[in-house]
Amino acid sequence: MLLPGHPAVFLGRRAECALFDRWQDAVRSGRGGALVVLGEPGIGKSALLDHMASTAVGFQVVRAAGVEAEAELPFGVLHQVCAPLLATLEHLPAPQQDALAAAFGLRTGTAPDRFLLGLAVLGLLSEAAARTPLICVIDDAQWLDSGSAQALTFVAHRVGAEPLGMVFATRRAGGGLRGLQEVELTGLGPGDARALLHSALHVPLDERIVERIAAEAQGNPLALLELPWTITAAGFAGGFGPTDTAALPGRIEDSFRSRALGLPPATRMLLLVAAAESTGESALLWRATARLGIGASASAAAEAAGLLSIGTQVVFRHPLVRSAVYRAASPSQRRAAHRALADVTGPSDPDRRAWHRAQAAAGFDEEAATELEGSAHRALARGGIAAAAAFLERSVALTADPAAMAERALRAARAKQQAGAYDSALHLLALAERGPANELRAANSELLRGQIALAHSFGGGATSVLLRAARRFESIDVSCARNVYLQALAAAMLAGRLGDECAIAEVARCARRVPAAAVPRASDLLLDGLTLLIAEGRDAAVPVLRRAVSAFTTEELAPEEALYWLWLAGHGAGLLWDDQAWRLLATRLLRSCEERGALSVLPMAAATRAGLHLLSGELLQAASLAGTAADVTAMTGAGPVPYAEVGLAVFRGRVDEAAAAIRTATRDATLRGEGMALTYLQWAGAVLHNGAGRYDLALESARQAGADSSVQRIRNWALAELIEAAVRTAHQDLADEALRELCRTTRLCSSHWAAGVEAHCRALLAVGADAEDLYRTALDQCERTSLRAEVARVHLLYGEWLRRERRHVEARGQLRQAHEMFVRFGMDGFADRTRSELSAAGEPTPKRRSPFDEQLTPQERRVATLAGEGATNAEIASQLFISASTVDYHLRKVFRKLKVSSRTQLARLLQDSHPVSGDMDRP
Repeated sequence: MLLPGHPAVFLGRRAECALFDRWQDAVRSGRGGALVVLGEPGIGKSALLDHMASTAVGFQVVRAAGVEAEAELPFGVLHQVCAPLLATLEHLPAPQQDALAAAFGLRTGTAPDRFLLGLAVLGLLSEAAARTPLICVIDDAQWLDSGSAQALTFVAHRVGAEPLGMVFATRRAGGGLRGLQEVELTGLGPGDARALLHSALHVPLDERIVERIAAEAQGNPLALLELPWTITAAGFAGGFGPTDTAALPGRIEDSFRSRALGLPPATRMLLLVAAAESTGESALLWRATARLGIGASASAAAEAAGLLSIGTQVVFRHPLVRSAVYRAASPSQRRAAHRALADVTGPSDPDRRAWHRAQAAAGFDEEAATELEGSAHRALARGGIAAAAAFLERSVALTADPAAMAERALRAARAKQQAGAYDSALHLLALAERGPANELRAANSELLRGQIALAHSFGGGATSVLLRAARRFESIDVSCARNVYLQALAAAMLAGRLGDECAIAEVARCARRVPAAAVPRASDLLLDGLTLLIAEGRDAAVPVLRRAVSAFTTEELAPEEALYWLWLAGHGAGLLWDDQAWRLLATRLLRSCEERGALSVLPMAAATRAGLHLLSGELLQAASLAGTAADVTAMTGAGPVPYAEVGLAVFRGRVDEAAAAIRTATRDATLRGEGMALTYLQWAGAVLHNGAGRYDLALESARQAGADSSVQRIRNWALAELIEAAVRTAHQDLADEALRELCRTTRLCSSHWAAGVEAHCRALLAVGADAEDLYRTALDQCERTSLRAEVARVHLLYGEWLRRERRHVEARGQLRQAHEMFVRFGMDGFADRTRSELSAAGEPTPKRRSPFDEQLTPQERRVATLAGEGATNAEIASQLFISASTVDYHLRKVFRKLKVSSRTQLARLLQDSHPVSGDMDRP
């Protein structure tokens, strides 16, 4: 705490000041980071930030603060932080420029995704810090609006290799601040407390009274400065009276309230107007008070009482003064203050004017409600979903007409759902459903309920709700009904075996009776193909599914269609064993997510694309995408089962690590009702155990996965694992039945993948020359695909067969090729199995691992992989959610560790270690 009248003397915070000095030195040298200053109201957080900012020599310091009354207004604090730095906006990638410009209303366009906006803020601050070391100071972070909080905490978790520091002061840790370095402030020590108290005394007091006040304040600096204003010596009964230290912040606020209530009425109203308007614009305050008939002289008493000061800005002594003044006022006084502020707020700030007008309303107010709707529309355009939801929710309360109220409640519920506030959304839906009967509103309400249920459970109970919504839409809009049926089908497929057993069939039956589209969209073809597969089987479905997959790969799609349906179209490609179409669709979906910043879909997109990399033996690329999926899931707090992370552990063959990941993911999938994930995990277990030669365990996992519906592509892949495990454990009947079922999925498919898988599975059950011909056919077919891991596995199986036929020289050739491929890919489990076979064939082979994996950290591998594929630092930063400076930092370390000096050399080393597929497509 700064000693009044002695700004150079800072009491009781020597350790904290020393920590700040060391932290500033680190930031100045390019090792940026974030600090969170924690403590109760009045403990000295703001004073410490003031001191830190005044000693930040050589830094540009940007300051901002949250305000309780405006925690719903979009991006207010973020604008305070970024406005001084917007000159560097043009240096950011175009999507990030657009995101910031849209958020601040500088241009119109698509609302930015909240994490794309966070990445843009990181880029902006990093660009500014590259010119002059930068510290951003955010006070009262507990009152940040949600949009600002998400963007600023996103940045705080990603600074590290640039001269950029972030400091947050808040009453409590949590939310996005969790995990950052904390500095917790406690009360001053006895000596410092007495020194500060003596500096604030306005009358001489007996030393026992001083000790009593110091004890009462518990070392809280603001209490030490404030209590002498309200406590008399007699009131302390000579220092022996009772105390109440249980609610010190409340007592400090009560002290401010008492001081405000002792002021003249005009001064109290001036204070109230200042408390109701957080911009701190003194001109606005004077206009509003003039409208209330209050002159400028009314401020003198408030300034003399030490509650606020008015210069070019209105500054309260402490945030508790603002809250004390506002809470002390009566409802009618608050409405009067807000009404005056609404009247004098200009057209350049329509949202603030609408908010004040809404707060001024005593009952229903249609004009105010309409203005709030306009504010909500503008907030949505800027990506302020939470703010839009707040505007709309308030507009509901101001609406008298039942029909209009129901419509506004539905729109508010949709905004709440998009903001992730599901409980509030359901409450508003209940209000909407009480309105006058309206079939379209009822259908939209049912749809929204289903989408909320799907967000909660990834299938499960969502299917029946979405099915009811689709039926409602049939009599209103057939095209919309077909779209909702496709959503219901997707929910049923996600739920799989953990949902209603009849759900998929029921959705298909209902969707089949809806009239076909006159000019079918890609989504119409997909719905028709999937429902035909469920209702009539593969013979009827395959031609339509082919048309659907082709439409998704060739037609221009609306952004919403791409994000909603490309993953399901990729599922259709998997059902057709069409790896080329799957690759195109997965790459297109991932790029669409990255371009739009659609991080809610990105984990699934990254996992889908990672799956192709795994089957192609591109484990470094898969690891990069697994990291991206994990990063986004951690940021959003939600996402599907970690498909990519589990698959990566399985293909690496790290048995204990993979088995633990499968167990954890299985528990989570079961709790969430995500049956599709359960089948994936069982298939993954079969691959893991087949790779390790633990065929009895592989058989059990594959049997579980193979028991799922044929509409699940992973179930079809699991049949191949089942055949291998059954043959190795002498379960001929199981192998024969699995082969018959597998052939039913491949016989109508014309892909090399389907032909190769069927041939190698037939070879496992064949004998003599037939087996050899089938292995050669399998190799020929698989080598025409990009799925190099499949090729390596066929070499292994063929080599094992040759060894058992005692053709050791030929066996060694096949096994040697398989071993070299597995080692390059990093598939250690299969490499070890192949090494054992080589040894049995008379060629002992040392155990080898890729040095590329061993020398680099996971983040360095991700950066190296993308750089080796040709991505620029800015592109890598966008994909990994870090700054370009951090990318450069990691690349310098990669070059040093791998002893390369250029990206060309890095790409060559990467290809030698882990060859990529021929098309070299980069997500």
